[in-house]
Amino acid sequence: MLPLGADPMVERATLTGLASVVALVVATGSAEAQCDSRLRQLSSDPFTNSTSQHGTEVEPDTFVFGSTIATTFQVGRFFDGGASDIGWATSTDGGANWSKGFLPGITKLQGAGPYDRVSDPSVAYDVRHAVWLISSLALVEHGTNVNSPAVVVSRSVDGGLTWANPVTVGTGADLDKNWTVCDTTAASPFYGNCYTEYDDAGANNQLRMATSTNGGLTWTQASVPTTSVIGGQPVVQPNGTVIVPLNNGSQSRVQAVTSTDGGASYAGPVTIAIIAAHPVSGNLRTSPLPSAEIDGAGRVYVAWQDCRFRSGCASNDIVFSTSSDGTTWFAPSRVPIDPTTSTVDHFIPGLAVDKTTAGASAHLGLTYYYYPNAACSAASCQLSVGFISSTNGGASWSAPTQLGSPMSLGWLPSTTQGVMVGDYISTSFAGGLAYPVFALATAPSGSTFHEAMYTASAGFAVSGGSATASAEGAAVSPRVGLESEAPRTAR
Repeated sequence: MLPLGADPMVERATLTGLASVVALVVATGSAEAQCDSRLRQLSSDPFTNSTSQHGTEVEPDTFVFGSTIATTFQVGRFFDGGASDIGWATSTDGGANWSKGFLPGITKLQGAGPYDRVSDPSVAYDVRHAVWLISSLALVEHGTNVNSPAVVVSRSVDGGLTWANPVTVGTGADLDKNWTVCDTTAASPFYGNCYTEYDDAGANNQLRMATSTNGGLTWTQASVPTTSVIGGQPVVQPNGTVIVPLNNGSQSRVQAVTSTDGGASYAGPVTIAIIAAHPVSGNLRTSPLPSAEIDGAGRVYVAWQDCRFRSGCASNDIVFSTSSDGTTWFAPSRVPIDPTTSTVDHFIPGLAVDKTTAGASAHLGLTYYYYPNAACSAASCQLSVGFISSTNGGASWSAPTQLGSPMSLGWLPSTTQGVMVGDYISTSFAGGLAYPVFALATAPSGSTFHEAMYTASAGFAVSGGSATASAEGAAVSPRVGLESEAPRTAR
């Protein structure tokens, strides 16, 4: 398949991998009963403000350093953007025990913060300064309108167990889709730099990048190309090069920008691939946003939902591309979750790489949502979470596994872009085991939802398999990705 390199590193782990485990069988009622015994609920929505849809938690990110696993997510989702607050859960003993809470000082609902809502959490660790960081979008209400004037970051100096009031990363007309990463390689010339990507939807989705050299206390804006983007996920190579896979503003292509000067300036974008994506049924909120990861040698992996391998673009696979430098990328390969003749639709991928592995021995894990039948309706769609893994850098993959029982779409909170589990989900590797974090829901109780964050109670070991990734694509007519499409906002 692809020639891959090798080397070490510890960094972000967005959506992750597991093993080939058996499909879950469930019985009934409570959220706990709806999950395999290997899954653990991490948090639940405690808020009661009448303006949010309660009993809802969506859109997790995760990061691991050593034996600490940290995750963050939205809590109390609003219909027209944002949430009551950002939740967090941290394990300092490799997933055996967890602490949880909610970030102070952001919203008026938690810690008397200055903002009305908050969204899009992303978590990172600055090894040099021993600081955990959660960045998020701060939102304000203007009558019936809502916009985001600032990206903020909350800091923890005690291992992710308590969090300070936030500092400002950047401001703009209407910001969106922030993501933070830090340079964790001691030999890097930019060791301890942290980087936050976001875009300004109020300025045609213009790319923004900010850099901190002091553990997130202060941030400097970078020189960036004038380009419309959404959904960037920066990663850092062992040599200090920052590579930022992202979509262009119309989501017609996956691209990347790079920095070789510690985040002072960025070059690009270069095109990774044209996007061909099948519209997901049932008014579920999804889009082909990239999920980016990096192995121990610095090879970058990017995954997204795409229908190029399906006849007539009838449903989505998860596809991925790789690069050793952020400039030259391999053609997309298909993750072989099921045959291309199946009716299954796959979307909202979460890709992770075990940073203690690299090259042809890189351990990959992919968490994703799916429908068994792509042509379902809002009333009939059954939404499930799946996992598949590779022990050879994506050359072959394990059999897929189902996590949790299927969900009806009526169990999910509504947004202006459809019902929601998240624009992204996440998993990280700790001690060679994968810890996914994702939203699962059961039937509401009246107007109160039962949608919460779950992880593996003891982690999952990745495995390989004989299903081989394909780099040969069928001819398709892309359903997403017309250059004339307007830029998108995805709070």
